Amino acid sequence: MMALGGKTMKKGLKIILACLLVLVLIVGGYLFYLFISYDRLPDDLTLKPDNQNQTTLKTQKKYRAMSHNIGYGSYPPSYSFFMDGGDYSRAYNQETVKENMQGIVKTTKELEPTLAFYQEVDQDGDRSQHVDEVAWLKTHLNSYNSLYGQNYDSAYLFYPFDQPIGKASSGLVTLSKAEITSSKRYSLPIETNFNKFFDLDRAFTVSRIPVANNREFIAINTHLSAFTKDRSIQTAQLKKIFTVMESEYKKGNYVMVAGDYNHDVLGNSPDVFHTSKKRETWTHPFPKDELPEGFQIPVGNLAEEKIPSARALNEPYQKNKTMTTLIDGFILSDNITVDDVHVKNMAFRYSDHNPIYLDFRLNQ
Repeated sequence: MMALGGKTMKKGLKIILACLLVLVLIVGGYLFYLFISYDRLPDDLTLKPDNQNQTTLKTQKKYRAMSHNIGYGSYPPSYSFFMDGGDYSRAYNQETVKENMQGIVKTTKELEPTLAFYQEVDQDGDRSQHVDEVAWLKTHLNSYNSLYGQNYDSAYLFYPFDQPIGKASSGLVTLSKAEITSSKRYSLPIETNFNKFFDLDRAFTVSRIPVANNREFIAINTHLSAFTKDRSIQTAQLKKIFTVMESEYKKGNYVMVAGDYNHDVLGNSPDVFHTSKKRETWTHPFPKDELPEGFQIPVGNLAEEKIPSARALNEPYQKNKTMTTLIDGFILSDNITVDDVHVKNMAFRYSDHNPIYLDFRLNQ
């Protein structure tokens, strides 16, 4: 009996060891796949804009710019996201993504911007149910010239285990009523440790638009890191954008940077929106004192209007309960006059961000 029991124990131990070996091989193989497949686009990459018309901007004429992080069309008010402590990693279904994209297009048409800047636009992704949102914007807003710059092309991320976020290719879309004569994509610094697999391949695009006085309007679209705990990365990202801004301004050009900064643009959003004073990795105050000379972030009456541009995704959206803030906006050179700036209150119907828009004029 003892011999038989010993054999049974040894057999059980062998099975356990074999299972552990298989598990180690699977995990090791997956990590090998992640590192082998990881690749970043080169810096200073020339992009090709798609122009439908050759309109030129004019000085002293009123124009409107809009910036909207569309959350890859996957975040209705009922949605919560796993990286914020919520429940989901993918859009509910393809119908939800299409409904959100329809709402985003409708909102754009209502605001009628001369320039529209979008962030988190998926070209293809498991998380967005494989809806080509880049093509969607170009097709449904086809009177605009357009530019797409990729800033995310991940391997298959097998996390969370019950519903992996999967693989995605995503980026920045800039639409313009005026001709985009040339464009470039610049890579931003990101973490080099394992966190690089969970952050976007951060970037910004620079589009050149002619102005009737023979100068250029420089339209910069960006989306800075959100979940990095290394504040030096966020500082380095801003520094690189600031360098390009300053260089173009010194040439006499008009410069506009639009996007999701993942920094508190007001600086005191917890007081304005009466939400938690705890600073998340994506809600630290924007370092306005580090802006190059000749630049500003216009906030107008945004603090008095109390309409947030972004919400936390730890829970479904509940007005006056869910944490909200203002992390989207514009940086402008001082040769651009601001008439007003507002956040359009969509109650986060189509995204975890509300669009922010600005009316402006180019000085002579």
